[in-house]
Amino acid sequence: MEPKLMKAVVTVGQGGYEQLVYKDVSLPTPGNGEVLVKIHAAGMNNTEINTRLGWYSSSVTDSTNDTSGEASADQEQKSDGGWNKSTPFPLIQGTDCCGTVVSADNGSQHLVGKRVILRPCQRGEGFDNVWLGSDFDGAFAQYIKVKAEHAFAINSDWSDAELATIPCAYGTAENMLHRANLTAGETVLIAGASGGVGSAAIQLAKRRGAKVIAIASRDKHPQLEGLGVDQLLDRNDDLISLVGENSVDLVVDNVAGKQFPTMLKVLKRGGRLVSSGAIAGPVVDLDMRDMYLKDITLIGTTAWDAPVFPNLVGYIERGEIKPLLAKTFPLEEIATAQQAFLEKKHVGNFVLIPAQD
Repeated sequence: MEPKLMKAVVTVGQGGYEQLVYKDVSLPTPGNGEVLVKIHAAGMNNTEINTRLGWYSSSVTDSTNDTSGEASADQEQKSDGGWNKSTPFPLIQGTDCCGTVVSADNGSQHLVGKRVILRPCQRGEGFDNVWLGSDFDGAFAQYIKVKAEHAFAINSDWSDAELATIPCAYGTAENMLHRANLTAGETVLIAGASGGVGSAAIQLAKRRGAKVIAIASRDKHPQLEGLGVDQLLDRNDDLISLVGENSVDLVVDNVAGKQFPTMLKVLKRGGRLVSSGAIAGPVVDLDMRDMYLKDITLIGTTAWDAPVFPNLVGYIERGEIKPLLAKTFPLEEIATAQQAFLEKKHVGNFVLIPAQD
């Protein structure tokens, strides 16, 4: 019997857009404890581009903004270029998914027919974790198989594309605020506020009752004003003069780069800085005196804490957050979508739509 096939984008290795191959692949067969999900929409994030380019390698020191999405002709394959060191190419990428469960084993039959979003971070013992679309086949396809415990049924009037903006960006932002224990009445400074994680962090911080100062290009300020930001700054503004030293309880910084030392200056004594990225450059200047003399806590976050994803489902169902869907593209136009993504002219998230058979 011929295997059943589906359309998928397969990333065949590190390199440029030529590594993204739209082709027929075998339909995944779910095993014990797994469900098969028909994908209606798949969100797109920085991580897919970074993984394809091997940006996570310790040998890379440039910002993600310095790349066109293309690899140099003489680029060597980086064995440590993925989230968990090596990436298992060929790989179907895609961390974000909204779809419908079409089959399940006897223990998960209650999910069949349900619309679900998938938890992309699957945490094991301690901080060990694997990621959908980075460590095993993800959502840039017509179907996907996952462990049933990571498929969350959701009751919402949002569209499939709107729900597909949530998992990675909002989960990452929620994990950062949860781990940093942001509380009502505190002041949080969010760098890179127009991106998927940054704009999610604004909403999630406001629902906690925090005062939010957001940094983004001035042309994107009108789109962020509707999220309830208390103070909007341009990324070229002088933070010390406009925010002040020792004035912020928490910095959410996925930008890093040259601005990093200033972030420590604006933190209060006993303040916290939380990060899950470094789009302006992973190697930063750190004056240890700013850290230890001010009792600052630096918090790195990748593995998601257990309450994070169930919290997000609740926020959506209760109408406490809203999606920021920038644009949709057909799945087969992924290269065009990634090129547009890298122009950084959008606010929120791009979503890919697979052909519906």
